[in-house]
Amino acid sequence: MTSQNADTTGSADGPADVLRVEHVSKRFGTVTALRDVNIRLAEGEVLGLIGDNGAGKSTLMKIICGFHQPDTGRILLDGEEVSLKSVDHARSLGIDTVYQDLALINELSVYHNMFLNREPVIFGCLLNNRKMRSLAREHLNDMGVNIPSVDVEVAKLSGGQRQAIAVARSVYSRSKILLLDEPLAAMGAKEGVQILDLVRDLKSRGEVSIMIIAHNYAQVLEVCDRVNLLQHGSITFDQPTARTSVKELTDLVVEEYRSARAAAQRTPPMDTP
Repeated sequence: MTSQNADTTGSADGPADVLRVEHVSKRFGTVTALRDVNIRLAEGEVLGLIGDNGAGKSTLMKIICGFHQPDTGRILLDGEEVSLKSVDHARSLGIDTVYQDLALINELSVYHNMFLNREPVIFGCLLNNRKMRSLAREHLNDMGVNIPSVDVEVAKLSGGQRQAIAVARSVYSRSKILLLDEPLAAMGAKEGVQILDLVRDLKSRGEVSIMIIAHNYAQVLEVCDRVNLLQHGSITFDQPTARTSVKELTDLVVEEYRSARAAAQRTPPMDTP
C-alpha cells in the first residue's frame, strides 16, 4: 500500500505533472472532509479516484475545480502554485468538470449545448447558429461521438450520448485537465462502453489529463493508468492500475468497513435521561 505521504513530484522518467495537490485539508464546521491530501496527475494520464461514500472525493474534486477553497495546502498547475478563486477561474486555467447532472439544458439542441455560455455572435448580438452547428458537428465527428444530428434536442438522446456531449464540450473548450464525476453512474452496459471508449480515445490523443471519480473498480482498471483510494479524507493507496486488482481494491474497502463497524460496536451507547 502506498500512503498519502507518497512523493507527488512525479517520475523523472515519466511525463511531467500537470496538477499537484499538496497537503490539502478541508473542514466544514466540526466535520473534517480532507486531511493532508497529496495527489498528482501527469500529462496525458487518466487517474481513477475511488472511495466509499463520504470519503471526501467530491470535496477534493470541488477544491480542484475552484468551487471550494482549501483550509490548508496548495495546488500547482504545471509546477506553478495557483489560488483557484472560482469555477470560472479554474476553467480559464484549463480545469473543467463534468458532473453527474451534466449541466446540459434538455430543451436546447446539441450544438447550442456545445457552446453554452460561449456562443459566437454576429453583428455584436445575433447568435451565429450556422457556425455553432458546423463546429459542433465537426468536433463530435472528430471525437467519434455518434448522435443522429446536432440539431436534435438533448432530451431526446440517451444517457451515454448526453454524457459524451458534456465531455466533448469540455474538451472543445481547450481544457487541459478534465474531472469526471461518476461518468458511468446509472448507465447500462452499452452506454457505459461508449463512455469508456471516449475516455480511451482522449487518452490516446494525449491532449488532456483526466481524473475520474468512480465506484466500479473493473472500469477504473480498464481505462485508468493509476488509481488512488481516498479513505476518511486521506489518500491511503496510490498505485499504477497494472500493479493492483479488483480484489485488492475491494479488500481494502471491505477492511475499512469492518474496522468502522468494529469501532462502532466498541462505542458504548449514550445514556438517556
